[in-house]
Amino acid sequence: MTYMNLPPKVEYRQLNSLALAYMGDAVYDVFIRGRLLESGKTRPNKLHLEATRYVSAKAQAAALKNLINSGFLSDEELEIARRGRNAKSGTVPKNTDVQTYRHSTALEALIGWLYLANEQERLEELIEKIMEAIDKERGGAT
Repeated sequence: MTYMNLPPKVEYRQLNSLALAYMGDAVYDVFIRGRLLESGKTRPNKLHLEATRYVSAKAQAAALKNLINSGFLSDEELEIARRGRNAKSGTVPKNTDVQTYRHSTALEALIGWLYLANEQERLEELIEKIMEAIDKERGGAT
């Protein structure tokens, strides 16, 4: 299911990893919210709690680890994630450790890259895998 229109025309190959992560964070959030609404959940508090399961830094970092260990990512995608992980944001995460924060940033950078590259099919495939990994890690969807 597509939740977004075509991406803006930007030179995504020239963007730094934090700019890619910025875009990826927004895109991922829209996908997650769309999936939750699709599942029939409509109560705002329930939607927020359920969304938090998928968008937390800890969940995203664990999902990235799963994607890497399963061999799901291409060499190019691994490189984009590596660049995202190594980007220095200059901010200190409030609710997680630096390593977890960097891994979640890596995943968001990859999502941003795929979105801006207009790789819609691969983006949706990636987000499905992320959600599966998080559901498996957390013992299934609630």
